[in-house]
Amino acid sequence: MYSRGVQRLPTAQLSPTPKLFLGLIITLVAVVAYSGYITRQISGLRELQDNLVDRNRKDSLQLLRIQNDLNTLGLAMRDMLDNDEPYPLTAWSAQFQRVRTDLDDALRRERQVAPVNRTPEQEQYLETSVAQFWDAADRTFVLAQDRNQAEARTQIQISLRARQEALSTAVSRLLVQNNESEEQAALRIAEIYGRVQRQVYLFLTGTLIAILFTSLYLIRSNRRLFAQLAALSGQRSELAQKLIATQESTLRHISRELHDEFGQILTAVGMMLTRAGNLAPENSPLRAELREVNEITQSTLDKVRTLSQALHPVMLEETGLESTLDWYLPVVERQAGIHVSYEKSGQAFPVDGNAAIHVYRVVQEAVNNLTRHSGAKEAWVRLRFLPQILEVEIEDHGKGFDAQSGKQGIGLVAMRERAELMGGTVQFERPSQGGTLVRLRVPREKLDSHAG
Repeated sequence: MYSRGVQRLPTAQLSPTPKLFLGLIITLVAVVAYSGYITRQISGLRELQDNLVDRNRKDSLQLLRIQNDLNTLGLAMRDMLDNDEPYPLTAWSAQFQRVRTDLDDALRRERQVAPVNRTPEQEQYLETSVAQFWDAADRTFVLAQDRNQAEARTQIQISLRARQEALSTAVSRLLVQNNESEEQAALRIAEIYGRVQRQVYLFLTGTLIAILFTSLYLIRSNRRLFAQLAALSGQRSELAQKLIATQESTLRHISRELHDEFGQILTAVGMMLTRAGNLAPENSPLRAELREVNEITQSTLDKVRTLSQALHPVMLEETGLESTLDWYLPVVERQAGIHVSYEKSGQAFPVDGNAAIHVYRVVQEAVNNLTRHSGAKEAWVRLRFLPQILEVEIEDHGKGFDAQSGKQGIGLVAMRERAELMGGTVQFERPSQGGTLVRLRVPREKLDSHAG
């Protein structure tokens, strides 16, 4: 009987944790690898800017300075060859010396910031050409000091101007080379940026795909877990229903046995004792003892009937829930010594069958907890027949308890199970005056479906 409708779940379910952990490791490795790649690209870009672009710009500034000095020398030589000038050639010696000092400083600085792609031949050509120019300039001024003005002008026109123009051409070529290097560096930088951008897009795409697959896997795993939980919950509810049904059947059987068998036996014994006492002589010790035994038998019969009603009130099946509560609550008052205020409201509708048993057990368990643990001397029980709901409240202003704590008695669990079996809810609240308020709410249609 208990195996019907119960599905066995697989004994071993694979947890998604290892796969998720592996996915996390792969993701971290990918992030670290990509971070290393980006770091290398940025380092290469920084090195390219430092070693090429910045050096080219600094070198170009020095080359422009050199070119400006050479242009100054060219203008000076033009003036030296102008016959309208009244000054001797030696008058330009100081200007040449100032330009030479600035030119030497510019050349020295240019060598320090020369690009890495500058060939030794170019450096050597530039240094040699400058040295030859100044040698020729020195010889020219020596001739001018020896009053060989015509020969000195010839030297300027033939040698110095040619060397100055050659130097200007060499410097211009170096400037063009620097510009070309900067253009190539700009292309390389743009290529690096483009490659990094593509890699970022690819990485983001891969990350989004990984997140998508991980999310889908989590959704699938959660659906499986929730399906298993739903199946387990269904099995638990079915098992709880069968256990409660078995419990009620057992209690009903014991109650009937006590009421019918033991009650009849004790009733028969009492009748026999009464007849025996009537047959005994008046005022005899035997008659007094028989009367005493008869009283004990009657007391035992009353206790058996009370126990029978406590195990399973026959009134539930005969007159329904409302009448049973009308009988039960005064009994609690007498036995527990507390005052119970019982209130009924609304248009009553029939509650019997299994639903009546469940509601009665919830009230019984709440009242038992109240009398045992609350320490209160007064309680309130409210039975409300609402249009669509049956509501029962049991309230006291005693010690109270925490229904949300992890430690809950079997009684509270049974109350929840019974409420769920009826499709209702049971709530445990704390009134403003303290204590405990148990509220059971059951839809009316669920009461009808359980009345059988």
